[in-house]
Amino acid sequence: MINKVSRNEARKMRHRRVRKNLSGTSEIPRLNVFRSNTNISVQIIDDVKGITLASASSLDKSLKIAKGSNIEAAKVVGKDIAEKAKKLKIKKVVFDRGGYLYHGRVKALADAARENGLEF
Repeated sequence: MINKVSRNEARKMRHRRVRKNLSGTSEIPRLNVFRSNTNISVQIIDDVKGITLASASSLDKSLKIAKGSNIEAAKVVGKDIAEKAKKLKIKKVVFDRGGYLYHGRVKALADAARENGLEF
């Protein structure tokens, strides 16, 4: 019998394949996206030191997001991470879509981050 790879396992394989050639440094960190069925979160990561510099999520109470699984929530999270990056004097990042398609919530988050000052 043929075993079908689950969608999440396929996403993880795509993410590993992309991450072989994608890395964040202190000057240009990596902007990593995680999208679940109910929420979306993003981190700015320095892969050389192995630390997270900033993060934002639709679960943050300060953002006052009613439903975290829609495009509007992704736009709010993208704006929030761009503001946190400005405070840390980060202008350029490498966008890591996490194996997800660059479409819908992931695209909305990226566009909102770009509109608020991040370059990638």
